[in-house]
Amino acid sequence: MLLVSIAAAASATAAVEPEPLGVLAGELAAFALAIGFSPLHIVLLLLLLLGPNPLRRGGLLVLAWIATAGLALTLLLTAGHGLLLSMDKGTSHRTGLDLIAAGALLALGLKELLTSRQEQGHTPAWANRLDQFCAMALLPLLLLSSVLEVASPDDLFLFAKSAGTLLAAHLDLLGELGLTLLFSLVSATLLLVPLLAVLLLGRERVLPVLQQGKTWMLQRGDALVGLMGVAVALYLGWQGIDGLRLA
Repeated sequence: MLLVSIAAAASATAAVEPEPLGVLAGELAAFALAIGFSPLHIVLLLLLLLGPNPLRRGGLLVLAWIATAGLALTLLLTAGHGLLLSMDKGTSHRTGLDLIAAGALLALGLKELLTSRQEQGHTPAWANRLDQFCAMALLPLLLLSSVLEVASPDDLFLFAKSAGTLLAAHLDLLGELGLTLLFSLVSATLLLVPLLAVLLLGRERVLPVLQQGKTWMLQRGDALVGLMGVAVALYLGWQGIDGLRLA
């Protein structure tokens, strides 16, 4: 209910001139990239690409990610269209959403930075479960991947903010579908790169890069997630403060 309420708050009629399409697409792409930077999913994909049937298993994992991102955003848009709350810049609903999301993402980002500092030189706790994930049958693995994609609080806030950005633009159905597809594809960028490298160049040629990428992500992934969370929190906080000023 909380998530539906957040998305619903984004469905207001805007009294101000809507953002240009390019600005709107750029903002959605930034939120999508923040969601897509998931060390767990990236390392999981790299392990699948290093294992048997790499293109089939890795490709289905990426497709499941894209479908999950699109479905999550579509559900929030559908819920939001049924509830009308003012999201004019400076109104309490929009300002509240920005400030709540900023506070949550700042707390989560700082937590990731502190955790990564404490675990420096050690394998992250979540990495110990990856071998178990890879040993699962493909369907349960894909379902678990989809659940984890939308389960973290920071991603939930980013999905809600993305839905709010779309709803506030008051696009027609075709426009919303097009930007939802763009959002889903951009969110999978960091997964598509290694998959396409294996597809186009062959696994043997990119094997050293895959190994190095896995090691690098295990060592620095959590810290980068924390930095990204803080950066997005600062942006949303600025939007919220600007809204307070206008109010």
